[in-house]
Amino acid sequence: MNKSQKNTIKNLRTNILKLSHKAKSSHIGGCLSIVEILSVLFNNILKGFSSRKKTFKDTFILSKGHACLALYCMLYEKKILSKKILFSYGENNSLLMSHASHHVPGVKFSTGSLGHGLPVAIGSALVAKNEKKNRKVYVLISDGELNEGTTWESLMFAAHHKIDNLCVIIDYNKLQSLTFVSNTIKLEPLTKKIKSFGCEVKNINGHNITQLKRALIFKNKKKPRVVIANTIKGKGISFMENNIAWHYKSPNFLELSKALKEVNDA
Repeated sequence: MNKSQKNTIKNLRTNILKLSHKAKSSHIGGCLSIVEILSVLFNNILKGFSSRKKTFKDTFILSKGHACLALYCMLYEKKILSKKILFSYGENNSLLMSHASHHVPGVKFSTGSLGHGLPVAIGSALVAKNEKKNRKVYVLISDGELNEGTTWESLMFAAHHKIDNLCVIIDYNKLQSLTFVSNTIKLEPLTKKIKSFGCEVKNINGHNITQLKRALIFKNKKKPRVVIANTIKGKGISFMENNIAWHYKSPNFLELSKALKEVNDA
C-alpha cells in the first residue's frame, strides 16, 4: 500500500468516526468494513474522471445505502463534495441524508431498500453494452442482500445476457441487523452458488489493497464478475470489530477518542 492510499484510508476512517459521533448516526460498522473497497475503486479502478464535471465515465452504485457516510467521505476525498457539505451530515436540511441519495453529487442512485441497487446496475450495464459504450458498472452490495430474491434473479439475468461489463462486489462482513448472517440464512457455499448461476467469481480479503486491485479488473469477456470481499464489520477499531452493536450505535466522546487514537496509531 502506497502512502497516498494509506492516507486516504486513514482519512476515511477518521471522518466516518467524527461524523457518526457528531450526527449520532447508525451503521458505522458497515461503513468501516467498506473503506478499502471504496478507496481502491475511486483511486485505482473507476475510469474517466472529469474534475470539471466531478463525475466518472464508469458507474458506481452503492446498493447498501445505509453505508452512505463512507461514500460521502470518499466523495470528499475526491473533491466531489466540499468540506462544508460533508460536515453538514446529520444537520437539519443537509443534502446528505442517512441513506444514499441521488441528489448528492457523485451518487448515481438513491438506495436504502436492500436489493434495489443490483437490478439498476444491471440495467445501466446492459445499456452501455448494447450501445457499445466502453463503460464499466460496479455495484457494492451487502451480504444481507443475498437474502433478497431480486439479487439472485438479477445474477441469473446478468449471466444469461453475458453482461461482462458488470462487477458486483459483496461486502461479506458476515453480520446483519441483529445477528450473524449464518444465523439468518446460511449462504455457504457462496462461491460455488454464484458460479453455478454463470458468473465469474473471485473470493478475496476485502481489506487487502493488492487483492482488491487484481479482483476488480475485468478479464472474462463472457460473464459478469462477482467479487466476494471478506471484510470485518467495524474494521480498524478493536472494540467495534465483529460487534453487532455498532450496526446501530454511534460513538460517545470517550469511544470516539479511543477510536481515533487506534486509527492514528495504525
